[in-house]
Amino acid sequence: QVQLVESGGGLVQPGGSLRLSCTASGNIFGLAAMAWYRQAPGKERELVAVISPRGGSTNYADSVKGRFTISRDNARNTMYLQMNSLKLEDTAVYLCKAVTVQTYWGQGTQVTVSS
Repeated sequence: QVQLVESGGGLVQPGGSLRLSCTASGNIFGLAAMAWYRQAPGKERELVAVISPRGGSTNYADSVKGRFTISRDNARNTMYLQMNSLKLEDTAVYLCKAVTVQTYWGQGTQVTVSS
């Protein structure tokens, strides 16, 4: 059974930075396309960034381009999201997703941007 566990969320002021991590159990990590999503209260789940299985290809939502960076370390079964220049509207629960022949989700980590 594959499990994804996010960490690194917290409270940060506007303009600040956070780095989220998503660590996977099981042997699928190097085969899986991975992604970060976020969901704010009362809003639909939104794709933030996606990365290919070997990390050679990435894509970002327009709202985070130039501020967020997705990366992965397959040797550590871990994916990251470096978030810089955070804005109030980045406040949400951030979830990671892994896709192979099945789709797996983590439980999420809360990011709150507030002054």
